[in-house]
Amino acid sequence: MRIANRLRRLVVRRLEETHGMGVLWASSWLLVMVLVGCGDGRTPLVLYSPHGRDLLELMERTYEEQWPDIDVRWLDMGSQEVYDRIRSEAVNPQADVWFGGPDTIFSRGAEEGLLEPFVPSWADSLPPASRHPDELYHGLYEAVPVLVYNSDALTREEAPRDWEDLLDERWKGEIIIRDPLASGTMRTAFGMVLSRSVSETGDTAAGFEWLARLDRQTKDYAVNPALLFEKLIRQEGLVSIWELTDMLFLQQRGVPLDYNFPTSGTPIISDSIGLVRGSPHPQEARAFIDWVGSRQALLLAAQEAFRLPARVDLPREELPEWAQEALDQIVPATVDWKLIAAESNAWMSRWDREIRGRG
Repeated sequence: MRIANRLRRLVVRRLEETHGMGVLWASSWLLVMVLVGCGDGRTPLVLYSPHGRDLLELMERTYEEQWPDIDVRWLDMGSQEVYDRIRSEAVNPQADVWFGGPDTIFSRGAEEGLLEPFVPSWADSLPPASRHPDELYHGLYEAVPVLVYNSDALTREEAPRDWEDLLDERWKGEIIIRDPLASGTMRTAFGMVLSRSVSETGDTAAGFEWLARLDRQTKDYAVNPALLFEKLIRQEGLVSIWELTDMLFLQQRGVPLDYNFPTSGTPIISDSIGLVRGSPHPQEARAFIDWVGSRQALLLAAQEAFRLPARVDLPREELPEWAQEALDQIVPATVDWKLIAAESNAWMSRWDREIRGRG
């Protein structure tokens, strides 16, 4: 294994162990490690991504086997943190590919000139909603928020089965949530609540009241997913909201966490990819984006990393069993994605100022 990869994985583990030391300082340390040169003559390709080591190592290994002259390097952090870093580096970009995150966050990057137009060969196989009108980013996977519970403590029938169930008195002090300021998944869930409030009442008052009630139920906001899972496994809390992919990985490893798909509907996140404007290696970045959305790479990600493809031209019978079962159970929620993209930052700032921890 290459020295740079060893350093990178060591630092990732260190980040998980030292979640209290500050995200900016810690991720800066990790960035230095990611960009360490190998000196082996290969062209580096740097990905900023929230996808986690399982998928990133799979994509790195598979891509390098097919293109041995490319050295894939990646920095794994939250969706919001990826956006913040690419934005802060805009005058001197370090990343080549923005690999993953809700399209609502990508839309802000597009508006701020952080992305370069590129039309991958698979773009015509996407639903229109997953394709930016100026080809600045494209949906790659579909991410699905679910209601999570500790399966050692609760049965499927006892656990929350819809969003309103989270407000039941029995879950007071039993809910642990990933800090939504850094999480695209949680921003999307909160955005769904607030956009529905606007649609149904004309403003966000009812939505913020719902979130305030949820805050009163919430015991803790975990600073990273690893800590969230650890707390749930130890039964420091019994219930959460998170994304389907991680739940499937954890179940595969025997972790006592299970989930319910919300019965009234869940927001289906278009998990996107884009070419960073000013990429140090734009030709190599375009080639990677073209490959990662190919039929081969999407089916590999579905089979080994629990990703639902965004493309609509893949035969359902070619998808793994877990994906076919999920598609049978998921109820897509009606969501005003444009409103969420436009207002998410302001909404989350207000939530942080006026609601967080006040229950």
